[in-house]
Amino acid sequence: MDRQHPEKPHGRSIADRMSSAVSQSPRIFPHISESMKDLSCWKVPQNSARRARPAHLSTSLLRKSQSSQAALASQDYKVFLKKIYSTAFCLKMLRDLNDSDPSRLKYIVKKIKDMADEAPNLVLETIHDYFVDNPQMSTQHRLRLFHVLEAVIGASDFLEQTWEKIFMNLALENMTKSTLEDTYQDAASHVLLAVCRHSWRAVAQHLETEVLTGVFPHRSLLYVMGVLTSNQELLSQGERACWEEQLTRIAVKSVQFLNTDVWSKELLWTLTKPDPMHHWQPPEKAFLFVYYGLILQAEENYTTVRTHLLTLLKTSHQWPKQREGIALTVGLAAARHLDDAWAVLEQFGRSAPIKANLHSVYPKKSQDLRWKWASSTILLAYGQMAVKAKAHILPWVDNILSRMAFYFHCGSWDETLKQSFLAATLMLVGAISRNEGAHSYGFSQLTELFQCLMVLMEKEPWDALCTSTRQQTIHAISSLCKLRPPLDSEKKSRLLSTCLRSVLALPPLDELEKHSCFSLELCDVQALYSKTSEALDQLLQTLITQNPTADELHALLSHMLIWLASERTHERQRAVHSCTVLLRFLSHTCHLDPKEDFKHIGRLVGMLALLCQDPNRATQCSSLEGLEHLYQLLLRHRAATSKVEALAPKQLSQASKDGALLWSSGDPKATLPTHQKVLLQKDCIFQLSSSQVLKGIMKHLTAAELTDVIWTATDGLGSASTYCVQAATSVLLTAIQEHGAKLETVGSLGRAIHLQICSVRTPQAKKKALRAITLLARNHTPELAATFLDSSIALDSHAFLVWRALGAEQPASRLVLAVLLARLQERPLPLRALDGSPPPKDKACLRSLAAMQTLLELQITREFKTAMQEAYPQLLLALLTQTHYILELNLPKGPQQSQEAQEVATPSPQSTLLGTLKSLLSTTGHWQDFALLELQGAWELFLTKDTYPQGVGLLARAMVQTRCRQIRVVLPQLLPALQSQEEPERKVAILFLTEFLYSPTLPEVLSEQDVLTALAQGLRDPSPEVRVLSLQGLGNILFHPEKGSLLRGQLRLFLQAFSQKSEPAVVHVLRTVSDVLQRLGPYGVGAQSLGVARSARAFFDDESDRIRAAAMELFGDLVAAMAGREPRSLRTQVHQGMVPLLLHLRDRCPAVVTQAKFAFYRCTVLLRWPLRHTLFCSLTWERGLSTRHFLWTSLMTHSQKTFSIHLTQALSYLHSHHHHIKTWAALFLGYTICYYHQAVSQVVNDTDTKLLFSTFEDLKKDPEPGIREFATKQFSFLQEVTAR
Repeated sequence: MDRQHPEKPHGRSIADRMSSAVSQSPRIFPHISESMKDLSCWKVPQNSARRARPAHLSTSLLRKSQSSQAALASQDYKVFLKKIYSTAFCLKMLRDLNDSDPSRLKYIVKKIKDMADEAPNLVLETIHDYFVDNPQMSTQHRLRLFHVLEAVIGASDFLEQTWEKIFMNLALENMTKSTLEDTYQDAASHVLLAVCRHSWRAVAQHLETEVLTGVFPHRSLLYVMGVLTSNQELLSQGERACWEEQLTRIAVKSVQFLNTDVWSKELLWTLTKPDPMHHWQPPEKAFLFVYYGLILQAEENYTTVRTHLLTLLKTSHQWPKQREGIALTVGLAAARHLDDAWAVLEQFGRSAPIKANLHSVYPKKSQDLRWKWASSTILLAYGQMAVKAKAHILPWVDNILSRMAFYFHCGSWDETLKQSFLAATLMLVGAISRNEGAHSYGFSQLTELFQCLMVLMEKEPWDALCTSTRQQTIHAISSLCKLRPPLDSEKKSRLLSTCLRSVLALPPLDELEKHSCFSLELCDVQALYSKTSEALDQLLQTLITQNPTADELHALLSHMLIWLASERTHERQRAVHSCTVLLRFLSHTCHLDPKEDFKHIGRLVGMLALLCQDPNRATQCSSLEGLEHLYQLLLRHRAATSKVEALAPKQLSQASKDGALLWSSGDPKATLPTHQKVLLQKDCIFQLSSSQVLKGIMKHLTAAELTDVIWTATDGLGSASTYCVQAATSVLLTAIQEHGAKLETVGSLGRAIHLQICSVRTPQAKKKALRAITLLARNHTPELAATFLDSSIALDSHAFLVWRALGAEQPASRLVLAVLLARLQERPLPLRALDGSPPPKDKACLRSLAAMQTLLELQITREFKTAMQEAYPQLLLALLTQTHYILELNLPKGPQQSQEAQEVATPSPQSTLLGTLKSLLSTTGHWQDFALLELQGAWELFLTKDTYPQGVGLLARAMVQTRCRQIRVVLPQLLPALQSQEEPERKVAILFLTEFLYSPTLPEVLSEQDVLTALAQGLRDPSPEVRVLSLQGLGNILFHPEKGSLLRGQLRLFLQAFSQKSEPAVVHVLRTVSDVLQRLGPYGVGAQSLGVARSARAFFDDESDRIRAAAMELFGDLVAAMAGREPRSLRTQVHQGMVPLLLHLRDRCPAVVTQAKFAFYRCTVLLRWPLRHTLFCSLTWERGLSTRHFLWTSLMTHSQKTFSIHLTQALSYLHSHHHHIKTWAALFLGYTICYYHQAVSQVVNDTDTKLLFSTFEDLKKDPEPGIREFATKQFSFLQEVTAR
């Protein structure tokens, strides 16, 4: 294209003549070469004569050289040559702009710009001459020259007036050339705009003249005016104001053209003409909307205004820039014709096309696209109306808000409607905010707008952040929150929740950046989120600024706490950052009213303390900073509260300004520190660790706030995050350690810790949590113990640890037992079912069951060992009384047959009580009492109401027989118990008292008169059982010593009755003798003990099971009664009874076995065998050959003098008809032969040896493998012994 328009010949001759001139002066070649290397060093002086040059410079370079001969005489020759060469060089590059090589063009443009930096006038002159000399240059070449000229003029610091006129005319000439395309016209327009930088008034005046000719302005003129209006950098602030005034005057003068049909049609056609790029609007069209709006604004005739606005609105609304332009025109017109603009929008909104598209999601016809987004145009028009109308808009705000909400809800929802609504909202809010009188207005439709904004936020994608919609929406909400009336708490809460969720719940930034790769618009996600987060922080600050109360702060923090406790790292990090920003704002601005106290600040303190140990480093730092700002805020607020009445206003203001802090001072009456101290304390605060800051804060918290801190830590114990659990235990331990005594009610708190501790898996964290319970128990043991009892009945491993921690310190363990004891002393009542219906008769839940279960478990712990021993008497009586209470309820002893599978792990209350009683005896050092009851099988007596008194009596009797030291402590408690209102308690007391009458300790503790008085009062007791027992007590031998002789006299007759043949009679006599022995008590039977022992032993091998059992029982009672004062002859009888009792441990009758165990054990006590506890355990629970071997070893070790007697007795039992006894005798003999074969050989004769061989041969066929193996070995060993 460039080749089709060759330049004029004389244009090329300039360079030729220049080349010729240079060649005639070879002396300047070095200078030329040097100048070509560095053009930037040339300094061409300004010639003052050139300012008076004529307007038309059409001379050639040669003529200029000739006219400068006079000047050459006075100028340096080298400078002149350099100027000539520069001109030639610039001319050559301007010509080379016609080159098509892009890299070459780039180089040329750069060189020309470099030359213009040093010699702008020379370059401008050369460019002008080139335009003059080459009028037929190609359009492409001309375009490039315009670009270079624009750059040169724009880069110049000063432009001479001559050049201004020349290039302004040059630009205007080319701007309106119809032969040039828009691109070339725009290039010429930019030259004019470059001139505006130096003389905008001249250009503006010329533009005004061209526009007001009556002919619709040329596109390029509108283009320049559009750029001049929209480009903020082109004019200074003052110049821009002048230009806007001039533009307004132009609009006023253009009003006349509205009535010109051609001009109006041309205007409408230009405005509605489709743009080449629909998402971009050329400056001339954008300006035309402004120009049109200003004209309508200046129009006096409202009919004309309405007609033009309605005509404009009826054009297409398909493209976004078109909608924005229409709205701008309406807004500008509304600045003076607000009523007319509102009426037109209302009329347009009720038109058929708008109604048809309000609820249409998809257009049914292609032409519907013209109207689909008309509602977006209306929304934008409302926003522009608010901006342009300024102060006049306030009375219209509610109407506008109502219409905006209507179009938001009824319009077809898409990105266009959303952005239009948001833009309109921001314009409206901005206009209201800039109006000084806005705060005196109450806007009734604000709630509707808030609702729309919440819907907009909720519809934002939860997994993407590609636009600034969230940021702009939150900004709009922040501004609206400053208006009246304020939102109520419920709506404000919903609004805040929506905003927090929309921002904080976004995925992490790396995921957002990945998602942004699929978006059509590239965006800086990091910067976008940062701005969105700042908008959220601004919203929080606005809310607290508008309502600076403790309630408002609590409401804000309550919403933040939800996100601070999030399981997602990035959500916690974002939430704690926002929280810290809010606290920093409050700490620096002192907005809160000092008369108001903080509420629920403990929750925030606890949460920030937990987050100080977050694995995320950013979260840690933000949390620590938040704690520090909260500390400053709290100290300042508490100090101001304490001084608010005493300080003068000036002093209070100064205190707030200085940020007075009371460092580590718990005294609210302390004086406020000076400004210097405050600064020092602020520096100190930000150097402390999180633990130190937490301790400092807690010193200034109330008991309720401290409880909130502990509650927060307790909730953290149940977290799935290991760090959170560890942090929670640390905070919990610190808070309780420092301020556990200040807490008022800890019941619910203790229950929460109790329930949460089972979820703590880390041993170190669990140890800290248990330690916290120990510390809390120092001041709240009863309350905690009662709470833990109510929490659960059955103790699992976690609850067991909690109870141990509760009693870890000795004073606390005593208090815990006091609570358990109090619960045990209560009469249990069946609890009603959870639904309020009566409980089933076969399954009652007892209030005291938890106490029994707990006591059962705690008896084996070292923490409660000492306390258990100290409280033994009270616990014993309480357990026995509670047993009677439960027996009165007639509860089932265990789960029914159909329920066993479901309830196998839940013991009955009776079995629980019995286990607790057994454990109490065995774990507190009273195993001998336990052994006597266990060997007699007395525990079953406690399970029925009828046998219960017998069981209690046997327990009391065992204590007397073992000379229990606790009798001395139990006795003083029996007399008050006899005065109790509860019958079971009186019954237990009288049972114990009647048995203790046989104890030698009784006279040392109670006087005889006191005992008689108590027994006499018992005769008047409402309970028949108590009266009977009291009467028996009054007849005790203690009070009637003469009974001893009488009973011993009758004993001789009873011994003679043993010869009767009737089984019942013999059994009755045996038991009567046992009863006489019991009634004689410490007086004993004296010398008759030998006859009683012989008579009893005579029945050990009786065929009657009942007689054998009664005889062994009598023998055991005799041994027990005579222990410690037995004659030698009785000891012989005891030795002779040991083998029969030992062998009858394998008797077929269980009752005989029980009595044999008891009698055998009582014999070992009388004989003072060692290891009686081991012997008791073997007798009671162990089975098998090892047990038999131990019993045999014990017998043979302690009865060497009676060896022959034992061996002879064992040989006699080989003739027994009872297989088990015969087998047991054979085993006994086998062990004896194995270990004492020499002694056996001296006692055994041939007949006995044959009997042994026969017995062992029979035992080889025994069904038990162990017996068969033992018999085989003993048979072989016996053969070896006899062979010797």
